[in-house]
Amino acid sequence: MSAKPDIRMPGDVDAAWLTAVLQAGGVDAVVSSFTARGVGTGQIGDSVRFTLEYERGGGTAPASLVGKFPAAGDESRATGVALGNYIREVRFYQQLAPKALIHTPRCYFTDVDEATSAFVLMMEDLAPAEQGDQLAGVTLDQARLVVVEAAKLHASHWGDESLDALPWVSGSSAAPPSVANDEMVGQLWAGFKDRYGPQMRPEWAAVGDRIASRFTELGTRHDGPRCLTHNDFRPDNMMFGNAAGGYPVTVLDWQSFAYGAGPTDLAYFLAGALPGDERRAAEPELLALYHRTLTAHGVTDYSEADLARHYGQGAYLLFMTAFFAAMIVTRTERGDAMFLRMLGGAAEHMLDHDPLVRS
Repeated sequence: MSAKPDIRMPGDVDAAWLTAVLQAGGVDAVVSSFTARGVGTGQIGDSVRFTLEYERGGGTAPASLVGKFPAAGDESRATGVALGNYIREVRFYQQLAPKALIHTPRCYFTDVDEATSAFVLMMEDLAPAEQGDQLAGVTLDQARLVVVEAAKLHASHWGDESLDALPWVSGSSAAPPSVANDEMVGQLWAGFKDRYGPQMRPEWAAVGDRIASRFTELGTRHDGPRCLTHNDFRPDNMMFGNAAGGYPVTVLDWQSFAYGAGPTDLAYFLAGALPGDERRAAEPELLALYHRTLTAHGVTDYSEADLARHYGQGAYLLFMTAFFAAMIVTRTERGDAMFLRMLGGAAEHMLDHDPLVRS
């Protein structure tokens, strides 16, 4: 067995290090050479596919691995450090993933330096499954798969107060105070309007004007049970199987997970991934599916009426994430289109459901 691998950036990866990664994950093989290529569309972390050749043990070893590293862009990397995203994702795979019930990639090795937030996460390559696309959205069949996975995730730690003791879980009692406050969020919203105003519908801007200065209130109004939530639950953070193979759906990017309101994940996903008319038509079926799956996994103290109310309040997080992230990560053309899609879907959901913006 090789020594435990260290934390390194993609340009420092070599065959010996990849061998150590595999052996740390229980694969007795020796890598002789590899090729590396960037994959995915992450905003705060960069992912690389390592295609492997073997000196020994290649018959049972994976043909490739995917590694996740801090973002190369200075703004995005600084955001990941400031928000604790890198530490949070590593701790999820180390401590929570085995009991989370939701399907996540096999992790061969992960570690983080808490002093600097340098990290590495080496996972199975999920190809031929394909990454979801926020701009393209999802099919109704894919939405059903995701709703079931959401309910399983939430049921896994439903009302689990032990999460409150973990400082790397957002929303826990032990977590440090958020770097965001009403004043900061208001300023970011003003900057977003200046940058994207001509591309926004008037009703979207009106929703933002109504809620941007109420960040603290919106984040604390949930009055129901809390559970383990993903908090960036959207197609870009999912891999979907296809005719060529792959798991039906696998959820990635655990940098933002929290001890929070499960239906917020549901609203975040459906508002951003389905066109408004399709979402409205499918909501009764999908909420019923979510509730049935919660019940099947042991949640017995949550009514359908409470679910509907909490779901109706949940799209605020998607709206906030869209304009907040747009202003603090490295700007790209795709990012611009994605954040506008997220914000518009969230605004329409809130206008449909949330009394805060409909009154």
